[in-house]
Amino acid sequence: MSLAVTVVPAPGPIGALTVGVTAAGLALVGFGAVPELTRRAAARLGVPVVDDAGATAEAEAQLAGYLAGERRRFTLPLDWSLTAGSQRRVLQALRDSVPFGATVTYGELALRAALGGGHTAARGVGAVMGSNPIPVVVPCHRVLAADGLGGFGGGRATKEWLLALEGVLTPALDLG
Repeated sequence: MSLAVTVVPAPGPIGALTVGVTAAGLALVGFGAVPELTRRAAARLGVPVVDDAGATAEAEAQLAGYLAGERRRFTLPLDWSLTAGSQRRVLQALRDSVPFGATVTYGELALRAALGGGHTAARGVGAVMGSNPIPVVVPCHRVLAADGLGGFGGGRATKEWLLALEGVLTPALDLG
């Protein structure tokens, strides 16, 4: 087994996405061209990093379609190997229950993932979102704080751009 990696050009503030695929499915999406991220992921998986355009082609095509506004749902098989326990449960609840154009709060997602309610559970979901190895496809940008956007590993501008792409936010004016 190996981790096939490619970098997908992306519009707006995203710039690029690093994509990693194993024989089991999409295992990694990282914001930017981040070779260190792929090396760490491959080390955790115990596999080498390879350049295999055939292995990454479908993930690249689906991400490009989504970022172009032509795709609303990903049908890629996912390799959850970089997740475990409650992290995996939360990410799977997010993937399964928050469709394109919808949002959920950290607290609501904690309840959907059967973590319970309250501030501690919501904070736990926030930590899981920050460690999501498959952002965009497992849409942590759709998870909001009770009082605003909340944080995002790809940066606030990227979160706003993705939410605008999905019609949740009004696109920002580009005055540059």
